[in-house]
Amino acid sequence: MARLNLLDPLVRKNPYPYYAELRRAAPVSVVDPGGVWAVSRYDDVVSVLKNPSVFSSQGLRAATEHPWLGYNPITESLVLLDPPRHTAIRSVISHAFSARVLPRVEPLARAAAAAFAERAAQGLEVDICDELATTLPAKVIANLLGMDGTLVDKFRTWTEDLVGVHPGTPEEARPRIVASIVELTRYVEEVFEDRKRARRDDLASDLLDAQVDGRRLDDAELTSFMFLLLVAGFETTTHLLTNSLRLLAARPDLLDRLRRDPAAIGPFVEETLRVEPSAHGTLRLVMEDVELGGVRLPAGSVVCALLGSANRDETRFENAERFDIDRERRPNVAFGHGAHFCLGAPLARAEARIALEELLPRVGAIHVTQEPTWNCSLTVRGATSCRIRFDPL
Repeated sequence: MARLNLLDPLVRKNPYPYYAELRRAAPVSVVDPGGVWAVSRYDDVVSVLKNPSVFSSQGLRAATEHPWLGYNPITESLVLLDPPRHTAIRSVISHAFSARVLPRVEPLARAAAAAFAERAAQGLEVDICDELATTLPAKVIANLLGMDGTLVDKFRTWTEDLVGVHPGTPEEARPRIVASIVELTRYVEEVFEDRKRARRDDLASDLLDAQVDGRRLDDAELTSFMFLLLVAGFETTTHLLTNSLRLLAARPDLLDRLRRDPAAIGPFVEETLRVEPSAHGTLRLVMEDVELGGVRLPAGSVVCALLGSANRDETRFENAERFDIDRERRPNVAFGHGAHFCLGAPLARAEARIALEELLPRVGAIHVTQEPTWNCSLTVRGATSCRIRFDPL
């Protein structure tokens, strides 16, 4: 088969047939951009994710560190660290990112979703990426982190620029990305300086206070985590909500079922995460010569574990290409696996569930009136624009 380019617009539009061909014919193979090794089968992806001594998270530096970029706090965030440093920092963050998070943000998420639902109930056509899918996560993350909730447009620009860093970043986009990183760094530092003067009821204050065995997060670690959480909590949740509505537009039978049985919304969100995850790939650096999927990988190679392919692996999920909310639940890798399993997974699930609980009882049919345009990233796949019309009941 011809060498696949993961960032080809045709692949971005619908990567799943290409993933299926990789699983069938070349489950561990070199792809573009950058000549990375794509790993497409579930068992091999899990093997990569659970063995950091062989497959180091330093591999993500291939996507986040570039001579043109300079300083990028994401390169020092949790997703790029291996044990034992990863373990130490994650334990402190987990202490702050505690059971208080969901009760703190759920009322705000529900209010934001209900306000949008009331508008949609009158009959509304919008770019959903500019409306519910952006507004709700932005308000939640702003409230959670103690950031200014009026900066919704800034949040979107910052996160799109952060996930737009990859080996194929167009030269014309680079100055804008550098400017975004400088601007966001300055803003995050100002938030923490303010909390050092006076604590508030937000995660920024909790992160300053968190400690495990006397270890606290230093200033660089605090900034890096805020960068990471802004991307993970905003970008990926936006895509989850957009994908949920696209799926319901294509399946009126499911829309009717979720209206009749709101308890089915949870399983629907889980199946959406499996079939249309926000995170499609993660990079790892091969630390020693190793065999994977019958292929010998030399030390120093970069592996791209294709989460979006693993979630549709026929050997893991029966009728894997079929969207079925009644299927037997088996763990998937939408939020990763092992030490790097996403800390914000419960928050993303809750936001999607709340949004659908508020919206679906108020609207009639859902229509996609303009097909999505897709972002360009090795790690996150999501729509940057998607027009949807809601019919009144």
